[in-house]
Amino acid sequence: MKRCFWVNMENPLYVDYHDFEWGVPKYDDHELYELLILEMFQAGLSWETILNKRENFRKAFDNFNHQKIVNYDEDKINELMQDKGIIRNRRKIEAMINNTKIFMGIQKEYGSFANFIWSFTDNKVIITDSKVVSNELSDTISKELRKRGMKFVGTVIIYSYLQAIGVINSHDNDCFKMENTL
Repeated sequence: MKRCFWVNMENPLYVDYHDFEWGVPKYDDHELYELLILEMFQAGLSWETILNKRENFRKAFDNFNHQKIVNYDEDKINELMQDKGIIRNRRKIEAMINNTKIFMGIQKEYGSFANFIWSFTDNKVIITDSKVVSNELSDTISKELRKRGMKFVGTVIIYSYLQAIGVINSHDNDCFKMENTL
């Protein structure tokens, strides 16, 4: 089976992520939240690095329970800074807590984060070129999230996030996942 050019065929986690998760439309706020936080931690790193640490992130971040994360304090930040299984970047950890508050505000305002994120495309999946790293949609959403106070949500991170959650489908044209959507 032909897959997207970026899949490391030597890493079963990466192959499974590509085959069963990446680009599949997601509407569950827990999934949307986890991927938003993971994409935020990816800033400046490879997705494979984050994916390889995903289970460590889940353990360290209370399985991405935003109700708990929103209450993380200085003691918890210090504890996380000692956890070698995750990305130990204080600015990203603090941004996660900040972004969680904003995420929850968006949930309250829109009924769910899914309603918010999918409203930008009228609930439609956008098919784009696989070589693009940002577009007008990611620019718009990034600007809106930054206006609300989120950090580490630049247009490239948001574009990657939109791909991960299936708002954007940018599998390579010869990838079996794209062939199944055309």
